[in-house]
Amino acid sequence: MSRTSLVFVLSAALLSATPALAQDHADGHGHAAGTVAAGAAEAATAVDAFHAALKGGDTAAALALMSPDVMIFEGGYVERSRDEYASHHLGSDAAFAASSQAVVERRSGWIDGAVAWITSEGRTTGQFNGRPVDSLTTETMVLKRHADGWRIHHIHWSSRTPS
Repeated sequence: MSRTSLVFVLSAALLSATPALAQDHADGHGHAAGTVAAGAAEAATAVDAFHAALKGGDTAAALALMSPDVMIFEGGYVERSRDEYASHHLGSDAAFAASSQAVVERRSGWIDGAVAWITSEGRTTGQFNGRPVDSLTTETMVLKRHADGWRIHHIHWSSRTPS
């Protein structure tokens, strides 16, 4: 699978939340209820805004949601900054997002002070560059609250073909 086919890749949880800190989260955009800590809901909204910006081709809005020093891990590759991502894969990720349909099937999220972890699992289908796409996806995003909102500091994407 090509690197661009991994844009909506969603990852297994890094941490486990205690039931007392969790609540159901459903946003009406194809997201099934999951366990997102109450304080992490705004960070989850920033994750959704990032994906919506890519799908809509608004690469400037997608980049604005990323920290300048964001680190992106995907398929064994690393991009070590927002500028590096912008110069390498942003355009193809936006094209892929526009030509495919991603559905989040499960989402979890936790918060500790000004840092939140949002993990998502889902499926991406469609056509890209004349080829069918059908991938189970995982994503982890680590975000930090700044004075002007949440910014993505780390993304880890992976995917696989359904069995």
